[in-house]
Amino acid sequence: MHLPRSERPRPVARGVSQWREAFPVLAAAFLFNFGQGALRPALPLYLREVFGASYRMVTLIPVVFGAGKWAANLPTGYLLHRIGRVPLMVTGLAVIALCDLASLAVFRYADFLVVRGVGGAGWAMFATVATTAMVQRGARGRAISLLLMSESLGLLLGSAVGGSSYQWAGRASPFVVEAGCMVAGAVIVSWCGLPHPATGARPAAAAPPLREVIRVPRVMLASVVNAVTMGVQTGVLVFLFPLYLVDRGQFSPGAVGALVALSVVGRVLALWLAGGVSDRHDRLTVLALGLCAFAIVLLTFPLITNAWALGLWSVLIGAAGGLVAGLPTAIIGDRVDPAMHGIAIGWLRTVTDVGMVIGPLVMGPLADAFGLAAPFVAAAVVLSALSLVCWRRAALRTP
Repeated sequence: MHLPRSERPRPVARGVSQWREAFPVLAAAFLFNFGQGALRPALPLYLREVFGASYRMVTLIPVVFGAGKWAANLPTGYLLHRIGRVPLMVTGLAVIALCDLASLAVFRYADFLVVRGVGGAGWAMFATVATTAMVQRGARGRAISLLLMSESLGLLLGSAVGGSSYQWAGRASPFVVEAGCMVAGAVIVSWCGLPHPATGARPAAAAPPLREVIRVPRVMLASVVNAVTMGVQTGVLVFLFPLYLVDRGQFSPGAVGALVALSVVGRVLALWLAGGVSDRHDRLTVLALGLCAFAIVLLTFPLITNAWALGLWSVLIGAAGGLVAGLPTAIIGDRVDPAMHGIAIGWLRTVTDVGMVIGPLVMGPLADAFGLAAPFVAAAVVLSALSLVCWRRAALRTP
């Protein structure tokens, strides 16, 4: 397996050409998330208007979408070297575009669920290829940060126009916008290509590649950290954070939207900072400090009552999440042989999607039973424990 000669990451690469090669990935990621963001606020309204959907029916959509992603992550990793990056990414984008058009053509809720589940598989195909391509850049931490920044900016801008598009251009318009973004991304990738894969020894035929990947030191730790942070994001920050702002800060829906946007700005700035820092220092140490900071911000958030302070903490929450968002992926990229990066990223995304599903299932009942502050405290405790584990591993130089 691939292990660095020392625990210090590789120095930051200064060649401009490799970032020009990465431009198609970043542009496609921006368009991909712009389309996703345009559909996100309009989808519940569409479900209610077309299918008369209840709350339970609305919440089933992310579940089946996540199931499609979960099922397709690992197969995509295995197919990466067989089919090629460009065909696989273009296929994923095409699948999503076709699913958007099919969503407008079905009028039974069960059929709509099937279509969105297939769209989740297309999402996994795109995201796994994009992440693998950026993992093999020279300055790995900065590369992953740039990818996440492109995704965050696209999601922010898409979400800003999605509701207006539904209101003024008709209920079909967000699906058309997303399909158009996917087609544009596919054209860019087909025309410009993707960065060439790094060379590396082929994995040994005697053992299953996934088993080899899991046995690499720190891969499981990084995977668990990524799953937990995703669970915190979806279970606490996406669903409960806006409700907390309304209940505690007495913010209007418009003000809540502005504060959520501020948290995205904080996330983008922190992603840029964390990427550069982790390329110059031990990534596991940086991850431990980032998890500790994330825990502190979440633990103190329920103590804040002033409206201006809640706005500041919104920025800090986004920044704390951004500090740790790209580090598990970069750590796995450091440790795993380049020839097995596709399988490793597929595994990472599979575990992460489990956290994405479990997070809301745990945090929602916790809030119902003990109040809205309980999920923030529980998340802080779990993140603190993971921070301690990462710190000990980094300090002791243990695998």
